[in-house]
Amino acid sequence: MTNTPVLTGGRVSPRRRLAGRLKLPVTVGISIVFTALAVICVIAPFVAPHDPAFIDPAKSFQGPSLDHLLGTDQLGRDIASRIIAGARTAVLAPLAIAAGAVLISTVLAVLAGYAGGRVDAVIGRVNDVLYSIPSLTVAIVIVGVVGGGFALSIAVLTVFGLPSNIRLLRAAVLERVNLPYIEAAKMSGVSTPRILLTQLVPAISPLIVTSFFLQVTFAIVELSSLSSLSFLGLGVAPGSPDWGLMLAENRSALSSNVWAAAGPGLSLVALAVSANLIGDWLYTKYEKAGRSR
Repeated sequence: MTNTPVLTGGRVSPRRRLAGRLKLPVTVGISIVFTALAVICVIAPFVAPHDPAFIDPAKSFQGPSLDHLLGTDQLGRDIASRIIAGARTAVLAPLAIAAGAVLISTVLAVLAGYAGGRVDAVIGRVNDVLYSIPSLTVAIVIVGVVGGGFALSIAVLTVFGLPSNIRLLRAAVLERVNLPYIEAAKMSGVSTPRILLTQLVPAISPLIVTSFFLQVTFAIVELSSLSSLSFLGLGVAPGSPDWGLMLAENRSALSSNVWAAAGPGLSLVALAVSANLIGDWLYTKYEKAGRSR
């Protein structure tokens, strides 16, 4: 017996329609599961089987066992516990960077695209300057002037995450700012803030969502690079359970315990890929919803 769609008045039934909306690609489903596990590690770090900061030199570079699922590092610290504890910076910091960068870039892009003229020119020149300066060089200079810290890394990456987002979102605004429904709103006397908030921003919301998840991906990679320079005052403090720092500390000892570096390294890759796949899927869903309206 073949399965046929349940129709109601010539249309697909609500049950079928709901099932279609909930259907996920396998890769996106796996990404959501991994991201959920990372979030659980953030809000419930006590699930770690050992104290991630406990040092036992007698157990340095032990392989995986029932007591230490991924083995230990050069100081005898449990790798699995440190990966769980490191999820906090791996998840929260990129989210903070992405949220700040996308919020600021959306405001600037909408202003530049809608106002045009001098406003667009000024924002464009500042954007070009940010594009031309390496973020790592600026971070090192700031460290030498005001001192280091993890908050500094977040601030620098937030600022240097603006240029690409501003260009992308500004282009989207310019495509829509002269469309008939925007012109009609202007002719009807609708205030500028209301046009921006109720017309332009919702129109570019698929790109905003995509930019957010792409920014999360870039922030994960950039933060892991900065963590390897913790001796300069960038990233987290030395010895902290951070995936990027763990990878930098243990990559020279792959022959002793490959999981000491592979564990945090694979976690970084999985989180970055998951954010990218989820963002791409959400963009596709937004686009389809927009075309169906």
